[in-house]
Amino acid sequence: MSQFDNVSVVKQANVYFDGKCVSHTVQFADGTRKSVGVVLPSALTFNTGAPEIMETVAGSVRYRLKGETEWKVCPAGERFSIPGNSSFDIEVAGEPYHYVCHFG
Repeated sequence: MSQFDNVSVVKQANVYFDGKCVSHTVQFADGTRKSVGVVLPSALTFNTGAPEIMETVAGSVRYRLKGETEWKVCPAGERFSIPGNSSFDIEVAGEPYHYVCHFG
């Protein structure tokens, strides 16, 4: 799916890591929410409250889940899951990483 229809978008951006990650919250009629954003080339650590699924829209990302030693790659068109109350490291090199974060 290349777009979300019939949603509300929070106008105020979520800006993290001195602007290296910028996203907007998308709210659906059923109460679910997602964030749509971009990460510029960087190495960052994110914490999770709820479980998350990171869907790569464009670019590519290397990621490592909390407690793991091996890095994995998630190219455009693929996704990876992160447990709730955890964290994950990402590395973006070259092109910006465009993503959709699915919560819950």
